[in-house]
Amino acid sequence: MIDLTAPLLEWYGKNKRALPWRESRDAYRVWVSEIMLQQTRIQAVMGYYERFMTAFPTVEALAAAPEEAVLKLWEGLGYYSRARNLHKCAKEVVSRYGGRFPADVKALRALPGIGDYTAGAIASIAFALPAAAVDGNVLRVHARLTADSTPVSDTSHRKAVARELTALYPAGHCGDFTSALMELGETVCLPGAPRCAACPLQTLCEANARGETELYPVMGEKKPRRIEERNVLLLLRGNRIALRKRPEKGLLAGLWEFPDGEVPENAEFCGEAVHIFTHVEWHMKGYILRDAPEGDYRWFTREERQALTVPTAFRFYTAIADSLGF
Repeated sequence: MIDLTAPLLEWYGKNKRALPWRESRDAYRVWVSEIMLQQTRIQAVMGYYERFMTAFPTVEALAAAPEEAVLKLWEGLGYYSRARNLHKCAKEVVSRYGGRFPADVKALRALPGIGDYTAGAIASIAFALPAAAVDGNVLRVHARLTADSTPVSDTSHRKAVARELTALYPAGHCGDFTSALMELGETVCLPGAPRCAACPLQTLCEANARGETELYPVMGEKKPRRIEERNVLLLLRGNRIALRKRPEKGLLAGLWEFPDGEVPENAEFCGEAVHIFTHVEWHMKGYILRDAPEGDYRWFTREERQALTVPTAFRFYTAIADSLGF
């Protein structure tokens, strides 16, 4: 692969955005930010990151926190397995490494919730090691630079790109090189409509030379999401509303939800909502039932419910519960 380090680093030095997680190369802060940024827009993460750092300023503080407190702070970010793995990982870093993240890619990769990308990001940014962090943005940059038509969803291709880029890492600038590649993909080499005129690698880009930037990257075939129909029941009793905990494994594991199931005859329809996950869509219809009977759920006052982690999949119905005073 062409050597793109000099123009990329020069561009990054002049154009990098001021982001809160860039204020420190501390491994804990790098790790938290990278986990939060997985499949989540930067603007959505900003407030969460700052609140998380205030609540849990160190890995020891995070490890010592109750899981429910961690999940509550994560509420709204989605992909809650990230928060659970964050908590598990913090405990392991404290118990196994005395609160210091290992400066080794393989050791990082062995920690809960840390994959190749996150291990590369921590290793390069926090420990200045030549380790590529290859995400969708970096794959797009690579595909256009090299006019590579290999589907970017191919796992072996991702590993090959990581090896190729790792060989280019400049000593003393590993963290900046990782951040620069991410920044280029996030702000210039955009999907659909790249800003080629603003790109420091324009003259090195094979897809640009061919006038074919729109052809890259090549995406793998996506399976259609399956659709699940759900009845969401707002069961009211006195000044309490019913919630139940989801199973400890699977989608939204261990979080609280409004019950679903057969709709009682005297229930009042309160609206429809759709929530899209990666592989499934929930098409929901909501119903309110006052003076509801007992069942396989628990009863909470409004204040108690608001202290629990109810996923944003139910945001529409949470707002209705709020409006009713439950």
